[in-house]
Amino acid sequence: MNPIERVASREVYRNPWMVVREDDVRRLDGSPGIYGVIDKPTYALVIATDGDRYRLVEQYRYPIGLRRWEFPQGTAPGSEDGSEPPAEELAARELREETGLRASSMVQLGMLDVAPGMSSQRGWVWLATGLVEGEHEREHEEQDMRSAWFTGPQIEAMILAGEITDAQSIAAWTLLRLRS
Repeated sequence: MNPIERVASREVYRNPWMVVREDDVRRLDGSPGIYGVIDKPTYALVIATDGDRYRLVEQYRYPIGLRRWEFPQGTAPGSEDGSEPPAEELAARELREETGLRASSMVQLGMLDVAPGMSSQRGWVWLATGLVEGEHEREHEEQDMRSAWFTGPQIEAMILAGEITDAQSIAAWTLLRLRS
């Protein structure tokens, strides 16, 4: 039995990438409440490696007003029927769009939940190997993005120095290291 039951739901805002809703809920003890939820499509995050180097992208993140290094990642805009592209296809597309890299091998490392206290978004983490360089295919919103190679020790130093603060990238790095 779920400790929180949804009684009613209203859509507050919608765009192609997200829906914000407010749910009237009943808690386990019967008391009423509200819950704000951000629904977003599943994302893919890709750790691309050529052996001892890893590809990161840097871009300006408007909500926090800062440029940040992170692993290539993204979603596909939601469709009218709620369908999403296959996870591996989304991962390959994000890698190609943001870095220009194409991978001959994509291995799923695990799943991450993004802010599960307020968002339904989940994402798959992939390890991409057998890389071939090509031209990136960035979206218009990604025009300020840049991409570079880093070693594992450099990435860990950037995390410790607060240069990489993206929670999904840090969690994905942890998944990779736990498998090593």
